[in-house]
Amino acid sequence: MLKTALKPRWILTLILVMALAAVFVLLSQWQFSNSRQQGPEAPAATETVRPLTGVIAPGSPLTGTSADQMVSAEGQFLPGTRLLVRERLQDGREGLWLISAFAVDGAPGSTAEAGGEAQEPVVIPVVHGWVPDAGAAARVPELTGPAALTGRLLPAEGPVAADPVEGQVAALATAELVNVWDRPSYAAFIASASITVDGEAVPVPAPLAAVEVAPQPQERPVNWLNIFYAVEWVVFAGFAFFLWWRLVADDYRRSLEDDEDDEDGVGNQDEEPAAAGAGSTRNDFDNDTASDEPAAAVPAEADDDGAARPGATHPTEAGTRE
Repeated sequence: MLKTALKPRWILTLILVMALAAVFVLLSQWQFSNSRQQGPEAPAATETVRPLTGVIAPGSPLTGTSADQMVSAEGQFLPGTRLLVRERLQDGREGLWLISAFAVDGAPGSTAEAGGEAQEPVVIPVVHGWVPDAGAAARVPELTGPAALTGRLLPAEGPVAADPVEGQVAALATAELVNVWDRPSYAAFIASASITVDGEAVPVPAPLAAVEVAPQPQERPVNWLNIFYAVEWVVFAGFAFFLWWRLVADDYRRSLEDDEDDEDGVGNQDEEPAAAGAGSTRNDFDNDTASDEPAAAVPAEADDDGAARPGATHPTEAGTRE
């Protein structure tokens, strides 16, 4: 079988199978690497304050590696943009979040980056804190003018269908706030940790309570579907070698059958002349034996006149002889 496997066509087929199996192994490795979903950054990285413009771009989704990042930004709070987000829990109590639009200096597409051209500033929603009801939110003074802030960057929520209420929204969805504020926005929001206006830190005024968001747990869930695909690619690679081996084995088996047929044909040709010779010898022997036997006595036939033909034995002579 080794001689069959060393045929040029099977060697070339083996090289093709090895290349195909290598591709399958690479695909399996890729599936294994994706089986563990990428989790958030470690707290040591997320707690280091980074500029907002270096973490996310306007209109881009917030990835898992950028979520929970502590960021800083400079700009100004736009007047008339305060809103309340309903159904927010704080220490087991249900209330509302107080938010407003913050125009980010240096954001891509903003007026500052466009060289002074008249463009709408890019904003990001900022959570100032939690209030128990809308009446308490009305007593919180509105921040305006140039400011700087730091806070935790969080992903935006999806829109929620709810009955409209003046000055309130059902979810902190930037896709909805873009239409409410009529300005381009980041696809994320900031839960403020500190705010500075005109160089002075602004404390959180009562009845507003600061919203504290802890880093996400460092978990990397396993995607079992990716693991199944990875094992499947390995099986495909093994099946490619098995198929090559079966083809070589079939070729080897066919060659053995052809050799047996050739041997049977040669044997039959040798036996036919021998059989023919034996038959002729037997016939000659039979002919010789027949020639050596004496000829049987032929009884003489009598003529009409009663005289016997020559060589015939007369019945009277036979009886006397007896």
